[in-house]
Amino acid sequence: MASSSHTASTAAGFSLYQFFAPGGVLSKSHPAYEFRRGQLQMAQSVEEALEEKRHLIVEAGTGTGKTLAYLLPVIRSGKRVIISTGTKNLQEQLYFKDVPALERALFPNGDQKLSVCYMKGRNNYLCRKKLYDLTDQPVLSGLEEIEHYRAIAAWEKTTHTGDRAELAELPEASALWHKLDARADTCLGQKCKEYDRCFITEMRRRAAESDIIIVNHHLFFADLAIKLEAEGAPDAGVLPECGAVIFDEAHELEEVAGNYFGISVSNLRMDDLARDTENLLQREKLYTPQMSGAIQSLRERSQLFFSLLPAHEGRIAFDTRREFLEENGEEFLALNQALTRLAAEFEQLPQKPDEVFTLARRAQQLQVQLRFVMEDENPNTVFWIERRGFRGAPNTRRKASEEKQMGGRSNVFLQATPIEVGQILRECLWPKLETAVLTSATLAVGGGFDYIRQRLGLDHARDLIVPSHFDYESQAILYVPPDLPDPRTPQFAAQATGVIRRLLEITRGRAFVLFTSYAQMNEIHDRLLGLLEFPMLKQGDAPKSALLEEFRLTPHAVLFGTSSFWQGVDVQGEQLSCVIIDRLPFAVPSDPVVAARVKMIDRTGGNAFRDYQVPSAVITLKQGFGRLIRSLHDRGLLALLDNRILKKSYGRVFVESLPNYTKTTDLRKVEQFFGADS
Repeated sequence: MASSSHTASTAAGFSLYQFFAPGGVLSKSHPAYEFRRGQLQMAQSVEEALEEKRHLIVEAGTGTGKTLAYLLPVIRSGKRVIISTGTKNLQEQLYFKDVPALERALFPNGDQKLSVCYMKGRNNYLCRKKLYDLTDQPVLSGLEEIEHYRAIAAWEKTTHTGDRAELAELPEASALWHKLDARADTCLGQKCKEYDRCFITEMRRRAAESDIIIVNHHLFFADLAIKLEAEGAPDAGVLPECGAVIFDEAHELEEVAGNYFGISVSNLRMDDLARDTENLLQREKLYTPQMSGAIQSLRERSQLFFSLLPAHEGRIAFDTRREFLEENGEEFLALNQALTRLAAEFEQLPQKPDEVFTLARRAQQLQVQLRFVMEDENPNTVFWIERRGFRGAPNTRRKASEEKQMGGRSNVFLQATPIEVGQILRECLWPKLETAVLTSATLAVGGGFDYIRQRLGLDHARDLIVPSHFDYESQAILYVPPDLPDPRTPQFAAQATGVIRRLLEITRGRAFVLFTSYAQMNEIHDRLLGLLEFPMLKQGDAPKSALLEEFRLTPHAVLFGTSSFWQGVDVQGEQLSCVIIDRLPFAVPSDPVVAARVKMIDRTGGNAFRDYQVPSAVITLKQGFGRLIRSLHDRGLLALLDNRILKKSYGRVFVESLPNYTKTTDLRKVEQFFGADS
């Protein structure tokens, strides 16, 4: 592996132009090389930002080749750089495709390698200590868990990384994995007897020795939140110090950062604490009647308290905390006292293995956080409740039986989320980084970056819009049906079904039909059953990866999906020739976090619709339409079944923010584009 300075000097042996230009370094090693002026322009701007220690925002249209445009300047800088992506897919593309492509260009003899590592969140890795403890004292429920345990135990003997992605046979929702993963709240750190062989220790070592560390936004902000909470303790977090951070897919930063700077207290966390305490005491033979009583009390008090919270499916604002406490204050105090009692019983144990201190810390943290979400009056925080199904329930039969056993309850999460994430980032992140580069295909609104700057608190940054390499005018046609009713009316679904059917006949299927709600997706899918001659796939009928694979392999397939198919999905070629979107993707105004942000902007003299709701929907629409044209050879139809884009004054912002597609309201033009008979 090459040293940082040696690699930097190799990459500095030619200019950026000499690397990217026709006949240059890249053209000699890349089989599908094309000169992309925007790629060179972006690389030059990133290099300037790194040299001048400035922040930079870059919108780089699809097809720019943005990953190489920031990777090469990063290598030439000689600095240690973290690259944070929105999805694991892009992480894998960087590590397994883009970095090797760059190595082939820089080291054509294959005699050197770049110093790069690839890190995921801690819960993706196995904790060896937990596995060995389980081996000594198995606490497994059902044949399925026993099978999973055997597979994990055999794999642990051969794996070098401990990354669960290597275990293809382990279901995503495995309840056993949650008992064995290496998440921070159960970690003993250097006191653990497996510390030197620990997969997290090994990951830290690799990161400390690497020049480029590829992470995702979830890990980056989880790590930042841990470091802020630990106030700079030396062993806090897993990411090393770095000279710069590149945020790719940066349009997702506000949502991810908000999750990690917020607090979530749930009946699940209480149950996990009780179970982990019980398992430790049994294993170490420290069980006492007093401890048994404390654990039982925690379970009962938790179950009662969470069952009293307002009952509502999904996410609702918790504006009635004061009234709730007036009515149920005794139950709240009783849960607090149960946590205090558990911590006190830990103190009384005659022997205290290191795990006892970790469990006591968890009990105290839960107590502090419970008080915060129930009593704090922070004006930059929205308090809300979410109900979800059971973790790790592989099928509805299991879920139903668990709900029955738990008195018909789903899991309940008390949430506290910052309203303005930008305030926090302005204090805790941007001043502490020499250089931050934010890039995505969808950051600008109406040709500017005011929205993203304001939402992320990034006041002092240069910016750049790099046009796409694609010829959108000839590759794509955008059709808006002029006569459909408003999508918010009851008449919309029936009439939209007819339009979708006609469009799919013209394109011969080969389409994504994307919706802003499950209800609309299910209704229109069911209306089209029996009317379409093409194979129909629907989100929820199989895991996302399996649906995508089936779509790629099934001629003329039509896939019906919601938000998770709007971004991070790449299907090149004729197999995807049409993307239909039901309506302008405004965030649900009743969502507690959205509603709190709207209220705060309006209260401080802004216009939330203009400054927040429209720009947010613009970026989401650009993401959805971005599924269609993924290469120079792709062509096809984009259809938006919401003619508010033409009739409302704010529609102009959407139109001006989209690429230069050919636009029409005439169905005959769509037929001509596909060479169909009218």
